[in-house]
Amino acid sequence: MAGRLQGKTALVTGADSGIGQAIAIKFGDEGATVVVHYGNDQEGAQNTVEQIKSGGSDAQAMQADLADPSNALALYDQAKQALGTINILVNCAGTGEAAESPLELPLEDFQRVLNIDLVSPWVLAQAAARDMSHSGGGAIVNITSVHEEIPGSGVAYCAAKGGLRNVTRSLAPVVAAQGVRVNNIAPGMIQTPMTQESLEDPESARQAVQRIPMRRPGQPEEIANVALLLASDEASYVTGSTYFVDGGLMQSVGS
Repeated sequence: MAGRLQGKTALVTGADSGIGQAIAIKFGDEGATVVVHYGNDQEGAQNTVEQIKSGGSDAQAMQADLADPSNALALYDQAKQALGTINILVNCAGTGEAAESPLELPLEDFQRVLNIDLVSPWVLAQAAARDMSHSGGGAIVNITSVHEEIPGSGVAYCAAKGGLRNVTRSLAPVVAAQGVRVNNIAPGMIQTPMTQESLEDPESARQAVQRIPMRRPGQPEEIANVALLLASDEASYVTGSTYFVDGGLMQSVGS
């Protein structure tokens, strides 16, 4: 049986581990040809490529440091040259800051987080939306966070994720008539390399899951399932929306 993305092409950023890797593999399982972007972890990206190829789809890894937004456009052009047409873009690459207090965050660190989490995704989304508008449509999925709404995970990270949500809202109506759908997924606590240290500490893990009605962290595959829906024709009438995949966390905040 043909997959839901059979014949489609996809560029997935941050696909060397965690959520991005799960999305790229899921897309490959559903028939898409995938460009697997990575920043530093070439081994992780190659592992993603191998898993996609073992499932019968084609994939290749491409490196780009998205801390420099000019590299985002170069990545897009390279992926477009490899794929011919990009039908699906997933902006998943992201980072946070090390400073515990906003008062201690250096400007260069603030700017780096914004470049990776907001400016480069915007550059990629703008380029993809322009091309998709002239090629029959497509799907853009931005991975944000519950921290677009809930502060407390770093001022730069929260600002960037909130900004990316508004990129989704602003871009979606402009290209909707051309068949381009732009949505974002806001994950809650997901078991990834980024959260591994926190979840390995028993007290930290207990406090984290206590706030979640489902009483557990999510898995990357659970985000990938929603990304697949939004990238597929099954979501043909869905655009400009945010999907919180958080085990009910947003519903419990303030209760």
